Amino acid sequence: MKNQTKTDGTTAGQTGDLVLDVLIVGAGFAGLYALHKVRDQMGLSARAFDVASDVGGTWYWNRYPGARCDIESIHYSYSFSDELQQEWEWSEKFAAQPEILRYLNHVSDRFDLRKDIQFNTRITSMVWDGQASQWNVGFADGSTVKASFIISGAGNLSVPKEPDFPGVEDFKGEVYLTGNWPHGTVDFTGKRVGIIGTGSTGIQAISEIAKDAAQLTVFQRTPNYATPIGNGPAVPAEVSDVKANYRSIRDACRNHFLGVPYTDVQPSALAVSTEERRQTFDNRWDRGGFRLFIDSYQDILVNKDANDTISEYIRERIHGRVKDPAVAELLAPKGYAYGTKRPPLETNYYEVYNQDNVTLVDVRTAPIARITGTGVVTASGEFEFDVLILATGFDAMTGPLLAMGIVGRNGLRLEDKWADGPHTYLGIAVNAFPNLFLITGPQSPSVLYNMPLAIEDHVDFATDAISYVRENGLHTIEPEQEAEEKWVAHANELAQATLLPGTDSWYMGANIPGKPRKCLVYLGGAPAYRKICADVVEGGYEGFVLETAPSLLEVS
Repeated sequence: MKNQTKTDGTTAGQTGDLVLDVLIVGAGFAGLYALHKVRDQMGLSARAFDVASDVGGTWYWNRYPGARCDIESIHYSYSFSDELQQEWEWSEKFAAQPEILRYLNHVSDRFDLRKDIQFNTRITSMVWDGQASQWNVGFADGSTVKASFIISGAGNLSVPKEPDFPGVEDFKGEVYLTGNWPHGTVDFTGKRVGIIGTGSTGIQAISEIAKDAAQLTVFQRTPNYATPIGNGPAVPAEVSDVKANYRSIRDACRNHFLGVPYTDVQPSALAVSTEERRQTFDNRWDRGGFRLFIDSYQDILVNKDANDTISEYIRERIHGRVKDPAVAELLAPKGYAYGTKRPPLETNYYEVYNQDNVTLVDVRTAPIARITGTGVVTASGEFEFDVLILATGFDAMTGPLLAMGIVGRNGLRLEDKWADGPHTYLGIAVNAFPNLFLITGPQSPSVLYNMPLAIEDHVDFATDAISYVRENGLHTIEPEQEAEEKWVAHANELAQATLLPGTDSWYMGANIPGKPRKCLVYLGGAPAYRKICADVVEGGYEGFVLETAPSLLEVS
């Protein structure tokens, strides 16, 4: 469908103390690039707002022991500036949180971004004024800002899941939430530590905390298919080769499903012999990273029989690393397909359970009943601790957006619009919410695409759209209802063709009680998605309504 351009005249609206061309939410990877693009390359007035006290986004908050990226550092980085690519030196193949945070601080300093970022500022409302064609944004301190456009870099994993165990507030020891970790050093030496949760975050933290704690007790409900990350010091010769060929390597990344330059994937796990399949799995396991997940066989996420081969392989490897067969059996995932939860990457995680100071507690068979002043009570007993760590995940994708009180045309609240799950067009825009761009929003590739590149793609799409609106004398851009409905149907159809809907995961919103169970990611892959977006732009923003005046859809 083609776009519709309306010319109904303009109505001047009221302005507050600060009126921006573009308001930017967040100061992580998305917010920093958006600010640079809008302010420095487009010459528009812009300011970013973040509840944190400094830059970093998710890497500001997630400071727990072991936190690191799961995409190789040389790829998990900005591509927009070749000078930046050449000057920054990563010390590890997979950078840890402190180094990523130093990188983002360097970016902020290099492009002088802090002067236009307002920290320690929480957005509490974002209300569309149809007559003025502006967003009125309110903050926790009572101040307000008006903006013609909003680019939200609120993040996909920035709202920690609220602990749902009764009695957490009664615990008299130290309590830490992995998604909001203290900035100072936390010393576990000589302490009895309990950690609840064995997702990606929990696995990273457990591997480190077990080195220092006198006793570490791990409460596990669902085991994960964790595989080796293959980390180590950056290899200078490899880094030099990448830097010499960054342009072609970035192109290869953007033309790969996950946004990494892997090239060894084979068609089907079922089309080869058992011996050949084992050789492939061993090779990808030993090379580390997401190679086993995304660079072994193309059908493991769509064919249950193919997935069974890799799931069984990982279970076998777990049993080979854990000495106690009963503990190994608890750690070996069963009942769901590999890759239908985000595959955690680990370093010596399974060997932790061979240590005398580590105990695994199965809370699937003996659930946690409550937290007490001294520890945790399960159906099978009571455990006393000095420290309690909650690695219980995030309200992913939609949580950060719904927390901002977004209200679109005619008083429509985003939480009502999304009552049965997210409705977007291309995962970046929402009908009835004009001039609002959701960077790596729900129903975009987002977390199944190398995030810095996904962010750059989305920011470029948003800023190009803003330029198109302004250069053509228009005021607003928003998706047509029909285009949105077709995109949602398309994203859901793709999801149903995979194994993901068969697993309760945060990909499906299933980790949050009461959250609609809908696939939150676009599963067509980055190359297909990028082509769709390019075609939309080529068609004059096909599927969008572009207006030169307040919409006739507004209720006066």
